[in-house]
Amino acid sequence: MKDFKEIRHRIEYVFLMGILLWVWMVSLKTALLAADILGFFVFSVLRIRRLVVMDNLKQAFPEKSQKELLGIARRTYQNFAKMIFEYMRFPIMKREDVLSLFSVKGIEHIDWALKQGKGGVLIAGHYGNWELMGAYLAQLGYPTYFLVGEQHNKLVDHMMNHYRIIMGIRIIHMGVAVRGVIKALRHNEFVALLSDQNGGPEGVFVDFFGRPASTPQGPAIFALKTGAPVLFSYPVRFPHGKQRIYCECLHFDHLHGVSPENVHEVTQAYTRLLEKAIRAHPDHWFWMHRRWKFSP
Repeated sequence: MKDFKEIRHRIEYVFLMGILLWVWMVSLKTALLAADILGFFVFSVLRIRRLVVMDNLKQAFPEKSQKELLGIARRTYQNFAKMIFEYMRFPIMKREDVLSLFSVKGIEHIDWALKQGKGGVLIAGHYGNWELMGAYLAQLGYPTYFLVGEQHNKLVDHMMNHYRIIMGIRIIHMGVAVRGVIKALRHNEFVALLSDQNGGPEGVFVDFFGRPASTPQGPAIFALKTGAPVLFSYPVRFPHGKQRIYCECLHFDHLHGVSPENVHEVTQAYTRLLEKAIRAHPDHWFWMHRRWKFSP
């Protein structure tokens, strides 16, 4: 069984490398056009996790018609494919290539956080191209760590982290999360955490699209424990190919200590901002995940 698993992982990796080489050979414009086609194919023909996506959208947007929801779902697959192809291009992208793709609204919040000397808990979601957003901040010179879990396929996992390192992103693995995150914050560095997936029975339940959603407690605990500023950021993709990062700073000076009530307030605050961003651009979020899997 173990041998079969290793063979399957190698086949997956070889297949991925074939796509990778093609993505490197063509222009970014061509790659994004191919991503549109691939996303449409996966949604309309392969229908991978389509039922999950449509159920999530119906629950989140009961006021929208079936036609509107199908359009959002299709574009969700296409945007996710674009994110993957852009990520694959990391090794061939120069600093000026990355910087030319973005503009930022709210960069002053990141600069303010850096001046406080406590680092920053940079919270994001599986929204837009979160990987490229992190690469952009690192290329600007902001000391940025990603807290990452391990992929089942270790070959792919190694490749993904190698690409992040190429872009100047530093890695903290889940196994040493507490020690690594606190150390980075104490060195006045930013730690980016994706905190929009199901937190399981150990998560804190907050309101998300009118439904209680279990959410990881880690970001709130790190912020409350260290006093580090909390920043919420998300990237928006525009039709002409450019992207814009929006950044906001959340202030919790009135909260003292790590308590269930304080963890809930911090988590609810940034979850509310995430929901607002999703409502503005619903096709940017990763609807394939069973976000409401656990009930209180």
